[in-house]
Amino acid sequence: MLSSTAALSTPLFALPAQAAFWFFLASLPICFWVILSDLRAMRIPNKAVLALVAVFVLVGVWVLPLAVLGMQLVNLVVVLLIGIMLNATGLFGAGDAKFAAAAAPFVMLADVSFMMMLLAVTLLAGFLTHRLAARSPLRRLAPGWESWDRRKDFPMGLSLGSSLTIYLGLAALYGN
Repeated sequence: MLSSTAALSTPLFALPAQAAFWFFLASLPICFWVILSDLRAMRIPNKAVLALVAVFVLVGVWVLPLAVLGMQLVNLVVVLLIGIMLNATGLFGAGDAKFAAAAAPFVMLADVSFMMMLLAVTLLAGFLTHRLAARSPLRRLAPGWESWDRRKDFPMGLSLGSSLTIYLGLAALYGN
């Protein structure tokens, strides 16, 4: 049986804590940019997607072994292909697909199930919060946001950016 201190010292995430910390700091402004852009205009800028990929590569060279860095970039290709298919069926916006692909290298394969649960929770919380805020006086704080009036669409950048930020923050605290 593990002692309580041994259980607390066991890493909860495969991503190394130091790498997660630097990824968190570098990606936070980009995730904030994506969230605001998607709420305001229902679009995720390509520049934000490219900036996120650049953060992974530039920071990753310093905080991950090159073999791991290369393997993580495979996630980008896999998620992009899945995103293209989801976009073709109308289930996912093109910007959402590109951002999800750019975020994919940050998530270690062993952490994918946690990330999927986290994404599900942030999607539900984001959807409910956004829909409630759109019908409340809070809407007046951001009167020009296009997302308020889109009944059939949801700004998934809100949940995608939040999920990546939460994952990296938790991995910085509880990573390998």
